[in-house]
Amino acid sequence: MKFHLLTIFPEFFEGPFRHGVVARAAQAGSLELLTHDLRTWTHDLHRTVDDRPFGGGEGMLMKPQPIFDAVETIWPERTERQRVILLSAQGRKFTQQIAREYLQYDELLFICGRYEGVDERVAERLADDELSIGDYVLSGGELAAAVVIDAVARLLPGVLGNQDSAMNESFEDGILDCPQWTRPADFRGWKAPDILLSGNHAEVRKWRRQAAEAKTRRLRPDLLGS
Repeated sequence: MKFHLLTIFPEFFEGPFRHGVVARAAQAGSLELLTHDLRTWTHDLHRTVDDRPFGGGEGMLMKPQPIFDAVETIWPERTERQRVILLSAQGRKFTQQIAREYLQYDELLFICGRYEGVDERVAERLADDELSIGDYVLSGGELAAAVVIDAVARLLPGVLGNQDSAMNESFEDGILDCPQWTRPADFRGWKAPDILLSGNHAEVRKWRRQAAEAKTRRLRPDLLGS
């Protein structure tokens, strides 16, 4: 899968994707990361990508022209296997289910907004999807794009050492993952549950499911519909 990042800060992604499973997957050829400097598609001396919003208001908006030109240059003829995603605080909330939906595409192109946002014509006429990673406002879409790419990339075959790891996690079956413990079994008098040390795998699976449901009920009751 190819991931395109359209941004005014291309150097930003040198940090998030230098380490971890995404970096290793890129080095192994399991995925490809392509960063594009939005200012390449400007036509003035100052390489301007923003302007004042119509109707007044605080801050500046990203102009549509460089963004449209960039996407149409990167993909002169878009196909159904390519998807443009605008990162925006106004978008639908990103979930594990959406991460799995994105696996059907060959290429994803992320538009990283800045300033007070992006001209609405980008959302209406260019982007296939408008995503937010949570109910808060970020300074730009770069962090959000990195989060989405990480979540999607780790679901690709060969990216994780054990692909079953991606199946037995929070949100995969509608609840949080179960709580976990490791050595030492007794740390400062706080002991791991005896059932996990019993060797009875059937009982361990049953206990973990109950513990996962209890933790979900305590921390994320919204996932249970209550």
